[in-house]
Amino acid sequence: MKKSRLLLPAALACVALAASAVPLKTDVARSSVAAVFKQMNVPVEAKFKKFNAQIDYDPVKPDASKATVDIDTASLDVGEAEMNKEVAKKEWFDSAKYPKASFVSSSIKPAGAGKLTVAGKLLIKGKSMDVTFPLTVKADGGKQVFEGALPIRRLAFNIGEGEWKDTSMVADEVVIKFRVTAAQ
Repeated sequence: MKKSRLLLPAALACVALAASAVPLKTDVARSSVAAVFKQMNVPVEAKFKKFNAQIDYDPVKPDASKATVDIDTASLDVGEAEMNKEVAKKEWFDSAKYPKASFVSSSIKPAGAGKLTVAGKLLIKGKSMDVTFPLTVKADGGKQVFEGALPIRRLAFNIGEGEWKDTSMVADEVVIKFRVTAAQ
């Protein structure tokens, strides 16, 4: 009798752990984060070379899922070495003072087959904002692929100070596009 009383709590604990979100390992080679914007009205897609995504995902119970993404702001590649140095300067990302931009989810809700609505805090250059965006998720060869786009206004985060506040050179609208491939 004593043995069965001890086994029941242990069994319940195992079931609870099995039902929670599972941490996934990001496949960096098959993942990307980019900033899409217009410079002099010409579309530009610049990729961040360094980022880390931590995703705990349960496809059966997406509400139990959570995500954290950290991006190395100095790793933005706009396609030219001089411009890469420029965007790390104080007027843009101020990467010396703010080396990382981050996103931490506060909720992940189902929004239809293969779709989620994600809410959380976005922190860039010391400014934090609540954001919500749609996300698609699909299984691909034993991995989960998460794709989405988050529109922001760069000036709300003080990205482009001084003369760079002029939106005729670089538009205020920026879309953060991402694709994260991950597996257990």
